[in-house]
Amino acid sequence: MRSPPADLWKRPLDIVLVTLASLPAALLALVVALSVWVSLGRPILIHQLRPGRRGVGFRLHKFRTMLPSATDETDDAVRLTKFGRWLRSTSLDELPELWNVLRGDMSLVGPRPLLMQYLPLYTAEQARRHEVRPGITGWAQVNGRNAQSWEDRFRLDVWYVDHMSLRLDLKILLMTVAQVIARRDIDQPGHATREPFRGNG
Repeated sequence: MRSPPADLWKRPLDIVLVTLASLPAALLALVVALSVWVSLGRPILIHQLRPGRRGVGFRLHKFRTMLPSATDETDDAVRLTKFGRWLRSTSLDELPELWNVLRGDMSLVGPRPLLMQYLPLYTAEQARRHEVRPGITGWAQVNGRNAQSWEDRFRLDVWYVDHMSLRLDLKILLMTVAQVIARRDIDQPGHATREPFRGNG
């Protein structure tokens, strides 16, 4: 049986699931916020401009995991603390993105929002990842996360756009829980997080 059009189920699903999780998520976020304040100081949150649906920018909110940059060239491996690495491995740094979901900037499931400066570097096919709202998790995240190449990541993102369904979203959410518990594919080999995308040429 075919899934109904995404406009009929995706946004209501996001709102229902985030609402159901709001109390435990808020309590957990409070604990994480206090831990960030003790370990890293202020600011507790970072706010970054990221491309949303159709490439339109929005402010993404995350818990801070890195020390302030001494210079623009300071390597992420130096800035990323042991506590920050743990936060990333558990995905707890992404809890504030639930607010982005409630606002409609993001969905629970969709291609991860990357950096604004990547927009002119995509091929026309890769840019199709912006046909839907970006997600906290996605098909690429449960099939390699940061361990995959950029080309594979974008291919999986576009595959999701073409095959999006209620059943697939629920499958991705369940796979995400399993992946977070196992703490797999957190970083790209040889990098503190992953290498920057520099285009296809």
